[in-house]
Amino acid sequence: MFVVFSFTSIVDLIISLEEDGFISGFVEVYVREGEPYLRTAHGIMICYWDGIVHYGLYLAMMVAIGQRRSYRNLGLFWLGSLMMSIVVFLLGNLIGKYSSDLSPAFLLNLPYILIPIWAGVRLFQQPRALPCLSPEKVAEEQRKCLYQRPQDLGLILLLLLIAAFTFFRGMVVLDCPADSCFEYIYQHEPYLRDPVAYPKVQMLIYMFYVLPFFCLCIYGLVLPGCSWLPDWSLVFAGAVAQAQFSHVGSSLHSRTPFPYQTPEDVWWSFLLTNVLYALGPQLLALRCLRCPAFFLPATSASLHGGKKHQ
Repeated sequence: MFVVFSFTSIVDLIISLEEDGFISGFVEVYVREGEPYLRTAHGIMICYWDGIVHYGLYLAMMVAIGQRRSYRNLGLFWLGSLMMSIVVFLLGNLIGKYSSDLSPAFLLNLPYILIPIWAGVRLFQQPRALPCLSPEKVAEEQRKCLYQRPQDLGLILLLLLIAAFTFFRGMVVLDCPADSCFEYIYQHEPYLRDPVAYPKVQMLIYMFYVLPFFCLCIYGLVLPGCSWLPDWSLVFAGAVAQAQFSHVGSSLHSRTPFPYQTPEDVWWSFLLTNVLYALGPQLLALRCLRCPAFFLPATSASLHGGKKHQ
């Protein structure tokens, strides 16, 4: 699987470099005749991400396998990233301006859904590496109130802001008649109106799937013992990182028609809000990995502590 996906990552990198004019004469005919939607700004951005980030993850996971180390965390980040990329890409192609140009080459994308689902099941079935913490240490960490955990408090505030922004942008693409939504879509993120439909699909996925997860994350940061949070925070960190890279890059890319490009006078506010949006899930995943005691169930901690004393 890693060999095949690594090969397709290199192909995607070649496509993005050729479409941006850095190289020529490799895949021009295939892209023009088979998958013209890869010539859009969004198509180029996801090819860059696949050719650089996903390829790097494949290499890192292969090194971990060769050294008999766990690649579970890398795999979960990759799983979220790839699933977000392919779902937005396929749905955008089916309902956007390129829906009438779909060819049999479109079916080549189906393995990108089926294989990650299989890989995801395998990853979640792998045993999680538990930290060497005594039951007393876990109990002490889980007894702390929220005001005694300033990092968690800051994360909750950041996630609340991100959740509110997620809901707002979801209402914007749903054509909310409010003046603030009208002003935002025309003066701050006109790319949301692009008929390619990728940005609209992205914002709706954020609203209906990522927003509930943010609410669950806040719950998991308030109440101890939510052992599901470390794994799923990695999945959503990969998903949001990929999505924000593609969204920001497409909004500023020259392949996006000029009326839908982000105006230069709001570049800094646009970049700041979207970078903070991408940063939130990464900070959450990092917090779960570095200090996992708060999320450990009491039974697991007691079992691990008993084995340690033995």
